This record gives sequence, structure tokens and C-alpha cells, in this order.
Amino acid sequence: MENILKIERIEKYYGNKTSLTKAIDNISFEVKKVNLFAIMGTSGSGKTTLLNCISTIDKVTSGYIFVDGENITKLRGNELNKFRREKLGFIFQDFNLLDTLTAYENIALALTIQNIVPKEIDKKIIKIAKELKIEEILQKYPYQISGGQKQRVASARAIITDPKLVLADEPTGALDSNSSKKLLEQFEYLNNKLNATILMVTHDAFTASYAK
Repeated sequence: MENILKIERIEKYYGNKTSLTKAIDNISFEVKKVNLFAIMGTSGSGKTTLLNCISTIDKVTSGYIFVDGENITKLRGNELNKFRREKLGFIFQDFNLLDTLTAYENIALALTIQNIVPKEIDKKIIKIAKELKIEEILQKYPYQISGGQKQRVASARAIITDPKLVLADEPTGALDSNSSKKLLEQFEYLNNKLNATILMVTHDAFTASYAK
């Protein structure tokens, strides 16, 4: 099976000559397509920095990152925006849902940005809502639903555009143990049934145990 992600000898430094910190120290690895992959480490070990580099939020100091065969360390401007919009999905620890939008509208936002017609948006959202068992909360606002439900809405938003790679930063960090288990089971479902490739970073061994 082909690689969806390839990391080649990347390094990341912060600061200047008088105060230099190496956050990523010459690492390389590959992730196959349709995978549920975890990077586990303690707080401060560089996990989020790595994720930020893969997501193009931050730039590597040296080395290369390939997503679906494309060298993303060379992307700039509109090409970079297009890559983020079409090939990446994000699941954040604090959900990052917009409080003024319903769950339906939060999920639809990713498709609206891509200029998908409303009829098609509705069709896609109804399908993913059934898959993630959130049909009953689509018209509710974030303050009206539980943490576990918020994370499922965030998961739906992340994969609604059929991205090549979904990045999850400490996805269970804000959830209780029961909600965490349900979310990780949803990740398994997304991976096994919907062929999503998910890369998550975590400090938690239980969360990492769900990875392949």
C-alpha cells in the first residue's frame, strides 16, 4: 500500500543564536494509506510541533514532508491554501467549534468554503451524521451538547471533505474516560469503514492503544 505521509530528516529550531531550542531532532518515518497512526510522548517532547509542521501551520527548519506524494514544504500562497482546504482535516483537543453556529452549520462550513452546492452539502452531512450517530443534535448549538458529542461533530467536520489525511492533536484530552473510549471507537470506524487515514498525537497510552 502507498504512503500517504513521508517525513524525511526534518528538524525544527526555535529562537536565535543566543537562545536556540531544537524541538524536532532529525526524524524520518512513513505512514501508509488507510491507517490509524499514533505518535506518543510526554508533554514538551515535540509532538504538537511535529503536527504543526505536517499541517503547514509551522515550517520545518530543514528536511522534507510529503503528503500524498506532494512536497508540502515547498508550497506557498494559493497552492498552500488549496492543500489545506482539500487534503487535510483537523480534530483539535478543544473542538474549535463556532458557538454561533449549529452542529450542522459547523460541519457544513468546510464544504461551503469549497463552494459545494447546498443540496450536495445536505446529502453529505446527513450521511456522515448517521455514521457518527449525531443526527439528533445537528440543529443544536455547541453549548447545548456534551463534550463527546462536540468531538464527534468536530470529527464529522474533519472528514466531510474526504481529506487525504486527518490530524488529531490530543483528541481525548478534554474528554472523560467513557467519552474518550467512544471517540476512539469512532476513529476505528472512520479508519476501517470509511477508509480515513488518521494521525493522532497523544501522551496517553490508552488513546495510543487504538492505533494500528
